[in-house]
Amino acid sequence: MQLASITIPGRYNGPPDSGNGGYSCGRLAACIDGPARVRLFTPPPLDRELTIKQEEPGRVELYDGEILVGRAVSCPLELDTPAAPSLEEAQAATTRFPCYHEHIFDTCFVCGPGRPAHDGLELFPGPVKDWGLLACPWVPAADLADAEGQVRTEIIWSALDCPGYFAAAGERRLHAVLGELDGEILRTARVAEPLVVFSWPLGEEGRKLYSGTAIATADGTLLAKARSTWITLKAS
Repeated sequence: MQLASITIPGRYNGPPDSGNGGYSCGRLAACIDGPARVRLFTPPPLDRELTIKQEEPGRVELYDGEILVGRAVSCPLELDTPAAPSLEEAQAATTRFPCYHEHIFDTCFVCGPGRPAHDGLELFPGPVKDWGLLACPWVPAADLADAEGQVRTEIIWSALDCPGYFAAAGERRLHAVLGELDGEILRTARVAEPLVVFSWPLGEEGRKLYSGTAIATADGTLLAKARSTWITLKAS
């Protein structure tokens, strides 16, 4: 059964010619009640009509014509989340972001330093003390809000994406793409609200890297969390 048709606007790219993984996962996860596991099978195309289909309750799929792009399923998220760094710690950590000048995807909507000012999320996580915990501050802009003035859910999913890559890769410069994102939004976020985004490594297996990401208010209240799986490309 077809539920909807969506388009991923070019603004929300990850690599230059495909959708940011977190944003794309968030658009699909919006069709699931509660926490969701979203798997991407192929890079989500930009500026093209895509179809969301539901074959059974708690499971939806995203298609580009006959090509399966992604699948979301209802899935509880079990993730031990460390205490959030303070806003001051996050502000200091972002000065240690490793890719201000040598970024693989310089125009990524979430973490690309090559975009015009305030056009992307500008999430530049760096190590708080060491590579066991990374953080950066985030103040969501007004153009990311829904009709009620809350940050749109696909934007929250976007923010849960790229910081996980930097935690999983650590000091290495790996070429990796998001394979799967398990996410849960616990509370909505307001635009212009000072937030802390933080991430931590969860190990690796072969070409797969794992990490956790979370978003908290300045007083440490947890808003959202995710577990991500990254696939390193063979060139790495």
